[in-house]
Amino acid sequence: MKLFETFLLFFLFAGPIAFSQKSNDVYVDKDGVMRWGASNKEVQGFGANYTVPFAYAYRVAKQLNVNPEKAIDDDVYHFSRLGFDLYRVHVWDTEISDTLGNLLENEHLKSLDYALKKMKERGIKFVLTPIAYWGNGWPEKDEKTPGFSRKYGKAACLTNPDAIKAQQNYLFQFLNHVNPYTGVAYKNEPDLIAFEISNEPQHGRKASEVTAFINGMVTSMRKTGCKKPVFYNISHSIHLAQGYFDADIQGGTFQWYPTGLQSKHEIMGNLLPNVDDYNIPFAANPKFQKMAKIVYEFDAADVGRSYIYPAMARSFRTAGMQLATHFAYDPTFFAYANTEYDTHYMNLVYTPQKALSLKIASEVFHNVPLYKDFGKFPADTSFSDFRVSYGEDLAELVTKEKFIYTNNTATIPPNAGSLEHISGFGNSAIVKYEGTGAYFLDKLESGVWRLEVLPDGIWLEDPFGFNSLDKTLAVINWRKWPMSVQLPDLGNDFEIKPLNAGNTNPPSKSSNNTFDITPGTYMLIKKGVSSKFNADSKWKNITLNEFVAPSTTLKKTYVLHKPIQEVSAGQSVDIKVQIVSLKQTEAALVRVLSKEGQSADFKLTHESGYHYLAKIPVNALNGEVVKYHIIIEENGAEKHYPEQITNATESDDETTFQMRVLPKSALVTIFNAGTDHEQLLRPYLKTSQLTSTSDNGTSVLNISPEKPEDYAMRYNFKDKIAGRTGDLLSKKKLVFYGHSLNQKSCAVELALIGKDGSVFGATVNIEAKNGAYSVLLDDLKKVDFVSLPRPYPGFLPYALATTPDSSVFDLSSIETLQISIMPAQETKSIAGIAIGFVTLE
Repeated sequence: MKLFETFLLFFLFAGPIAFSQKSNDVYVDKDGVMRWGASNKEVQGFGANYTVPFAYAYRVAKQLNVNPEKAIDDDVYHFSRLGFDLYRVHVWDTEISDTLGNLLENEHLKSLDYALKKMKERGIKFVLTPIAYWGNGWPEKDEKTPGFSRKYGKAACLTNPDAIKAQQNYLFQFLNHVNPYTGVAYKNEPDLIAFEISNEPQHGRKASEVTAFINGMVTSMRKTGCKKPVFYNISHSIHLAQGYFDADIQGGTFQWYPTGLQSKHEIMGNLLPNVDDYNIPFAANPKFQKMAKIVYEFDAADVGRSYIYPAMARSFRTAGMQLATHFAYDPTFFAYANTEYDTHYMNLVYTPQKALSLKIASEVFHNVPLYKDFGKFPADTSFSDFRVSYGEDLAELVTKEKFIYTNNTATIPPNAGSLEHISGFGNSAIVKYEGTGAYFLDKLESGVWRLEVLPDGIWLEDPFGFNSLDKTLAVINWRKWPMSVQLPDLGNDFEIKPLNAGNTNPPSKSSNNTFDITPGTYMLIKKGVSSKFNADSKWKNITLNEFVAPSTTLKKTYVLHKPIQEVSAGQSVDIKVQIVSLKQTEAALVRVLSKEGQSADFKLTHESGYHYLAKIPVNALNGEVVKYHIIIEENGAEKHYPEQITNATESDDETTFQMRVLPKSALVTIFNAGTDHEQLLRPYLKTSQLTSTSDNGTSVLNISPEKPEDYAMRYNFKDKIAGRTGDLLSKKKLVFYGHSLNQKSCAVELALIGKDGSVFGATVNIEAKNGAYSVLLDDLKKVDFVSLPRPYPGFLPYALATTPDSSVFDLSSIETLQISIMPAQETKSIAGIAIGFVTLE
């Protein structure tokens, strides 16, 4: 009897693993780690969500006469260049099912099948979420789709017996669906790692009912014979977490939006503290510890910089995540408008630095050990072979074989002779390049490298605002730039041989490592070396002559310039301008105007790429307001900016750039409610409003929190005080202008955040009487960094300690104001405030 029981237990518990090992299906071991059946190696993967087969992206393809399959071909090639080996999509079930859950064989399912085939060809594996619950409209209105999700809606789908039955039927048919491009059913697809049942279910009721719901779905999936791990979202409705842990699932899925969503403008400031730790509140639960963990969606939404993704990846690995997919990759054919998810923006051509940051994050996922802890911010900004820097807007990977960077870097690889891959943006010790596209260098064999250079992608305005297909946020320019490649393996003089179709550049040679280059793919061949490779050669998961990029969309010259608001008297000023043109401008200058109608011209000197600089001396900064034009010469003709001017001597407010000149002793305004309130990072309050006062027409922002708990907001004033930084050290106090609401006093913590993330503040008692409330800068003490905007999921910490004990308040490095409204200690009530200005005096 004992022998039989032992055999039975072995069959029950070892049997599934034995099957997995034989089929190479993924299994989850006793420690909650996904492993490949054939090798028992840990499963690791990193990539993106991508939606062309469905909903808005599919409609836009049809609207713009783009073949969805061609769009998929193009973008999946870029995935391969970014090192992605994982794809995830929440399937719009509402488009491929009927109300009973029957699977519909239509163009959307066909397009998904095609996308999966193309992923497989590039070695990219996938996780599928068969049920999305979404309508198919966003950012437009939902269409009248045939599926059960439209009939019932998400809430009813979680409780209505008929809706539950439809979902179970749908899951059974979905897993049995045979991909016509591969001839393999989803349930048996070797490159499909796992299924996540549904996208972001938000359960109510009891934990036991949640368990029953999940198990009903799993049962329908297992009836197909599928042995793959089944995951469920456990980052929503975490009060029901035990219901997830008791269910028949092998893992949980998580999301992370550490900077919130839909700020409607680019978020500025050092956001590394926001991504310092992915703290799971139930991490110690024994059942959870036996579950595998993956990230179905993540992004630093509304962040346009490139330093942050590897830090997120590091925190994910520390938390035990094995797979992660960014949300969402913008299809290239309409990435110029960023309309699919305007709070996100990711595309190799249009956001090259951010895309390279994702490439480095992929390296983090494949090289940092699971659960490895690198300490707390700021110590963890350098970890393993990786480094992230807010100040340099830089993420980089430096190993013996690889050198990847997202911006100009001074880092020198330890041995350039051992490098096999370089990808980057801007200048480094290996490559110098003035263009604004990403480039990739891959060693094919000794003395032979493949170079890929993408065209320039230039943002014309903040891409995180209110967008439409009729609004061009970014343009593409195919422009010739000088490039220098310093690789011992190539020497000083090497051949540059075009590879991609349509590349009409003749073969050329470098001169002292330097050559001119236009977008395309090339073979760099050391002098005296003959190569076995040609344009049609296969290499890893690409063909050498492959190249994907939109044609030039730049039709006119743009002058991009944001004036410095205030400058200090008695000092010169640097005027920085981007001149985005098809070719280098013949001449450019800044014309400073005087009240008398006279003017003085100052040359705009080309710095690099599209960037120009003019130095305006002290004697040209006369009066309280300096007005100026920017003038460029193209094809022998002058063009004046701002564009609406008709005469280069006009000096009224609407036809000039302007900056105020203030004495060094003048106060420095770091927040003005009337002009800056829309840039505040803060939780939404329906009771908040901007009102005018009778005091010189100024405005105040009324903040009346709805709950008796801390309410914080943050404003980055770096650009606002760019011309006054030299005056900061003379200031002695931080001053709040305004009053409390509801005739009650209110405790407010005023804090200043440095570019290094350190936070120093003090509490000020604001009274109902309008006035100036101040605190001496010498009295500021170390306080917490509040995680703003508030992140998703909501269980992540509110406040973080980011200031090392050794830190000293550095007034010269401040760039962000943090205001925290605190409830009264005695009554636990909160009065609220009306804020007009915050200054340094």
